[in-house]
Amino acid sequence: MTGRLLMGIDVGTYSSKGVLCSSAGEVLAERQREHGLSIPHPGWAEHGADGVWWEDVCAISRALIGDAGVSPGDVAAVAVSALGADLVPLDAQGRALRPAILYGIDTRSSAEISELNQRFGPEEMFDLAGVALSSQSIGPKILWLRRNEPEVYAQTRHLCSASSFLVYRLSGEYVLDYPTASFFVPLFDIRSLCWSDRYADEIVGEVPMPRLAWPGETIGQVTPQAARQTGLRAGTPVTAGTIDALAEAISVGVLEPGDLMMMYGTTACLLLVLEDPAPSRTMWLMPFAFPGRYNLAAGMATTGALTRWFRDCFAQQERAAQASGGPNAYSVLTEEAEAVPPGSSGLVILPYFSGERTPLNDPDARGVIAGLSLAHGRGHLYRAILEATAYGVAHNLEVMRASGADPLRAVAVGGGAQSELLLQIVSDVTGLKQYLPAQTIGASYGDAFLAGIAAGLLSPPDLASEWVRIVQCIHPDPGRGELYQEYYRIYRDLYPHTVRELHALARLGAE
Repeated sequence: MTGRLLMGIDVGTYSSKGVLCSSAGEVLAERQREHGLSIPHPGWAEHGADGVWWEDVCAISRALIGDAGVSPGDVAAVAVSALGADLVPLDAQGRALRPAILYGIDTRSSAEISELNQRFGPEEMFDLAGVALSSQSIGPKILWLRRNEPEVYAQTRHLCSASSFLVYRLSGEYVLDYPTASFFVPLFDIRSLCWSDRYADEIVGEVPMPRLAWPGETIGQVTPQAARQTGLRAGTPVTAGTIDALAEAISVGVLEPGDLMMMYGTTACLLLVLEDPAPSRTMWLMPFAFPGRYNLAAGMATTGALTRWFRDCFAQQERAAQASGGPNAYSVLTEEAEAVPPGSSGLVILPYFSGERTPLNDPDARGVIAGLSLAHGRGHLYRAILEATAYGVAHNLEVMRASGADPLRAVAVGGGAQSELLLQIVSDVTGLKQYLPAQTIGASYGDAFLAGIAAGLLSPPDLASEWVRIVQCIHPDPGRGELYQEYYRIYRDLYPHTVRELHALARLGAE
């Protein structure tokens, strides 16, 4: 077993997960560690790069080695993925200069987005990047940092995302993977797959950009200092890392053109593999994990976060009972929702409780509960939240197809994939079959596979032949699907008819 185990660790919005696997995909140890999310101002979202990201990686790495009862030398390679794309500035000694500014749920750079569009023209930037500027773009966040915290930016020598920060801590190498780099709009050329200097002076100034690498590439080795903190052997190969959604797609065998990952987590992510790039003004185009393919990706801002909010606000007794050994609070809510008919007896919810990412790209969108009456109870509301997720997925699929990108096979993954009710509702609304693999650990499992590629123990075909086994298929119900089409029409009409008022409420709330 010496030198043939593979470690993968993924850092997410509310928790981090890690696995230690054999080269055949057998999970020998698994660990999870929860952490918080800082919201210092409305529209901001932050993590401590060292206190959250690196501390989680160190603790999980040590625990995995201990749980499996192996020695550090048994680990052939380590790969990390993380939420993103994010922004954390480091000084010349590699120290984080401020808390990390998170991905699209952090909307502080709206003014910079408007300014860049006015100065350089949205069409010209779109032609370079293959995507339009949005709250997911890192370029405007760099400009925000440069203007609002000039004393921090004056000390900045490295601009990291979450995964590249962790790679830097592990190996001392300043590297970013190609898929994450594509979110550094408008600094990355999607066609030539390299940094562009077209807007670099105005946005980045003299701070050097990281070198680029593919997620499964070995970019360095665990340093002696990182070895002491993580329990890994100094010299263990380290991959370039990647964004969590891509590692999650790999974890369930989404590799071929037409494969669609449907990831149900704190946020939702749809990732469709393409043979050729399909630029989209409302979605995210990025390189795939391996050369020669692309992804068209979409993301909803609040899916699991919304069910968690509902549980915390309206199922406090059930949470207390769960803590005392009772049934899971989500299970209780799901039972109530299952007793409610499709359509939640005339309820439609807009799930934009933290604004919305694709395809609206509207940080000032807000949630709406429409059709509420005295006849509705908690179960109706919870089912309507699940249906809102399905309507949001359907909206994104509609836009994907309009751009010429048609999913052929959908695979479900993430914490929400454990809810058969949610999956059934999504299939009923969208008309898509959803396949479930036996192993739904998520991104960390995909990271372990990428570590195997870096170590020379695996190649991409091994993913489908050995690592991923499909065990269930969720089939859409045509009758329910026909009913849901009328609800989906109302869902699509609600936002354009209320957007002015929603923006006004967002302004009033911020005041």
